[in-house]
Amino acid sequence: MSAFALAHLRPGRPHADIARYLDRIQATMDPFGGRFRVHNAQVEVREGNWPGFVVVIEFPDLDRARAWYDSPAYQDILPLRTRRLDGDVILVPGVPADYDASATAATRRAAAGA
Repeated sequence: MSAFALAHLRPGRPHADIARYLDRIQATMDPFGGRFRVHNAQVEVREGNWPGFVVVIEFPDLDRARAWYDSPAYQDILPLRTRRLDGDVILVPGVPADYDASATAATRRAAAGA
């Protein structure tokens, strides 16, 4: 089941470190099957407040997403971004292709009635 690395990055000042980070990130993702699904996208806010932009990277599974983030190659370039851009990063598992939210609703209803 796919997993995703999601980043909500706040606006920052342009800096050469960010370009260096971008030059090198794909090579850190390749051994783990990582692919950008959303990159540097401005969001259309419908609820709440979301300053900045979003990045979504898909991995074949959560173990490979974790292995990428913890890899020496990624940890080596991570300070290039974190010194220049504030943000939040999470790893999250996806849902199966046949996921049906109504099954989750039924489980929640049953738990609420118990």
